[in-house]
Amino acid sequence: MKQELKQMLAELTAITGLAGQEQQVVKHLLELLSPLADQIEVDGFGNISAVKRGNRPGPRLMITAHSDEIGAMVKSVESNGFVRFHKVGGTLDPLLLGRKVLVSGHIGIIGVKAGHMQTPLERTRVVASDNLYIDLGVDSAEAVAALGVKVGDPIVYVAELATLGGNSDRVFGKAVDDRIGCAVLVKLLASLQGVEFAGEVHAVITVQEEVGLRGATVAAYRVNPDLAIALDTVPAGDTPDINTNKELPIHIGRGPVIQVLSGGGPRGFLLNPCVKQFMVAMAEQAQVPYQLAVFSGGNTDASAMHLVRDGILSAALTMPRRYSHSPVEMLDLNDAVHALQLLRQICLNLPAIAELSFI
Repeated sequence: MKQELKQMLAELTAITGLAGQEQQVVKHLLELLSPLADQIEVDGFGNISAVKRGNRPGPRLMITAHSDEIGAMVKSVESNGFVRFHKVGGTLDPLLLGRKVLVSGHIGIIGVKAGHMQTPLERTRVVASDNLYIDLGVDSAEAVAALGVKVGDPIVYVAELATLGGNSDRVFGKAVDDRIGCAVLVKLLASLQGVEFAGEVHAVITVQEEVGLRGATVAAYRVNPDLAIALDTVPAGDTPDINTNKELPIHIGRGPVIQVLSGGGPRGFLLNPCVKQFMVAMAEQAQVPYQLAVFSGGNTDASAMHLVRDGILSAALTMPRRYSHSPVEMLDLNDAVHALQLLRQICLNLPAIAELSFI
């Protein structure tokens, strides 16, 4: 299963899917999910909903994974052919200089002032993205236009999925967040083929998560599930630049994370105690490792879904990743396999969802 997930992740991360322009990722996932679903459709917003029905009635479970990735879009083209851009999602300025990027299908480089020409102060400063530009190898705006590049076109990192030399289970690349969730959802539906269970599983590929959890809001209203689970990634706190115990006690390779708290303020998410107990019980029944965590630094689709309609019971199941929102996001494939096993256990026990209550 690890190799199958790795291969699918490589395929999915190779596709450009900037937030708001996820069409190619959605098309590919539609092809993968269609043979596995009893019913499948793409809504007007771009979300895929693939439904797998059990052999008898029961609760409706919705599991989301988002298809979009961070990046940028073309903002303007200067007369000498250099492209200015606007960031989309949580793209980080310190990671941009000298990067290879894909601009509407064309390889480009984010320019960097020659080191010989930088002052000592410039060498220690982060250059804001507003002052950066992309070199496409041409010398005029007309030549850029001839490439078909237009304002609003997507810009993403060029970074093939690769394996760490010391551990073949650890892979890295761009858009691991959250193409790994998409891959797990495909494999989850595949694992339910010919299996008897009660209820319905709605595997939903959402769009525009990185710019405000927008797709999940639309999809949750439409599906109206008894329980919604956001399947995503979460930063790991086990690197030397983070105080693990004090700041972020999440470790890569120790199992998926059941988030007790996500984000902060009005957009945050607090896990219902009865859902927490249910998720933990399912993990223990499946005999998979898991982590419980409080993470205020970011949100998942759960932060949107739990506020839809009359309030939807929701959870966030996340896979730890190092180097978040970079072109080298790193994941341990064992965490993905264990997330898959936990979700399958939940799918086989959907009637228990009907018993969940706040009090």
